[in-house]
Amino acid sequence: MNHYKNIVVAVDGSKEAEYAFQKSIDVAKRNKGSILNIVNIIDTHLFEAYDGSSVEGAEQQSTELLNGYKAKAEAEGIENVKPVIEYGSPKSIITKELSDLVNADLIICGATGVNAVQRFLIGSVSEAIVRSAKCDVLVVRTPVLHAVK
Repeated sequence: MNHYKNIVVAVDGSKEAEYAFQKSIDVAKRNKGSILNIVNIIDTHLFEAYDGSSVEGAEQQSTELLNGYKAKAEAEGIENVKPVIEYGSPKSIITKELSDLVNADLIICGATGVNAVQRFLIGSVSEAIVRSAKCDVLVVRTPVLHAVK
């Protein structure tokens, strides 16, 4: 079995991301000493038509989201938790820039929540991660039923 040292979990506030986060806790517990990088990407393409105040609101939301996840991870006994906020396209940031920056050996993400038409036109973030990641990828579709103790 692989020992993962640098785990990246992508979160966006969706229930699928919550499932992925819960699974990342279990994986981090089984991989003692690993670093759990909890990542939220602020998609700057969504703000091109708006002024800077929208970006500031997104930054505050992202910070609150990551702080909440960090507190949950620490409460579960995970010692090395790093919240990370990045800006840009989640599809490319997670697999290219971020995974290199933290030397990721596992990326955990939730299955897509977009509908079939959106998936056909733009593809999902999870599909992009699976296609282009240089490391192992775990796409989580279901809630974690019990935590590993």
